[in-house]
Amino acid sequence: MFARGVFTGILIAIVLVLVVAAVVIGIGAYDFAADAPHTRVVAKLIAIARDRSVDVRAENIKLPPLNDPKMIRAGAAHYAEMCVGCHLAPGVPENEMRAGLNPKPPVLARLRDAEPGEWFWIVKHGLKMTAMPAWGKTHSDAEIWAIVAFLQKLPNLSPEQYRALTQGAAPEHRMHG
Repeated sequence: MFARGVFTGILIAIVLVLVVAAVVIGIGAYDFAADAPHTRVVAKLIAIARDRSVDVRAENIKLPPLNDPKMIRAGAAHYAEMCVGCHLAPGVPENEMRAGLNPKPPVLARLRDAEPGEWFWIVKHGLKMTAMPAWGKTHSDAEIWAIVAFLQKLPNLSPEQYRALTQGAAPEHRMHG
């Protein structure tokens, strides 16, 4: 008898949550403007869902060796061309575009504990409800691993080292598919 009451209570709670969600959606109560931050609860739920999704999908990715200087330099060229506008780099100041992004992209030079497999998955597949594109549509896995190899070095680079790695470097441009 007790189990039936608990089950009924849980079922009623779920139905109520769904009804409230339908009403909020139906009347357009939630503000999706990029210049209006999510509520703390919504932001936390999105972060948890995003992090778990990436963790699960990146769990079995096999990492190649990421210390090849040519690979790192190629990744630096891609980063300088495609990523620095949103994610900045050592010696690169905030810009107007980042001010209008919600959520604001992380400054990758400050991330020291990210997992290479997770970075690979994010760069390849992008992230919904952010400005992060799916670079796997236009870049090979080898090019994405080069970016990841560079990202492993980025937190330890000075502005001068970043400029030296990216100066004159240009990634190959070709479509993959």
